[in-house]
Amino acid sequence: MDSSRISIRPFTLSDVDDFFKWASDDRVTRYLRWNTITSKQEALRYLKEVAIPHPWRRSICLDDGSMGYISIWPGSGDDRCRAHLGYAVATEYWGQGICTATLKMAVSCVFKELPCLVRIEGLVELDNIGSQRVLEKVGFLKEGLLRRYGFCKGEIRDFLIYSFLSTDNIKS
Repeated sequence: MDSSRISIRPFTLSDVDDFFKWASDDRVTRYLRWNTITSKQEALRYLKEVAIPHPWRRSICLDDGSMGYISIWPGSGDDRCRAHLGYAVATEYWGQGICTATLKMAVSCVFKELPCLVRIEGLVELDNIGSQRVLEKVGFLKEGLLRRYGFCKGEIRDFLIYSFLSTDNIKS
């Protein structure tokens, strides 16, 4: 994949068709805290009420067409120094380095855009090996196992926690 074709930008309502295509795939939303989108109307509502107003949620684009998302959710108050990370990409683009390239782009700019931020945390389910590899390729440090830590899709699951600090270097 030519990385010059990949970009990140804020979502717009005109992304609804592309967003619905990948957000309606159970394989894409398997590890996400939000459920699979089931209609174009629900996709439009999600864009309006969640994606667009989010403080730092971007569409992952191939030639400006939405094929996934990356989200960095900064804390507030005393927790404003850290943020939580989430991302997903359409299944037809899995294994092509797109999430890795996108995460490198996001990390390189989010610390500049959010100057109070010093730490990004990624929580990854144990069996989500692909996402673990993405984080490690970017330079995130695996800090440990959080047993029975989070509720997702009807069950409490174990998670690994990864971090990237504003002083860390993105891997080449």
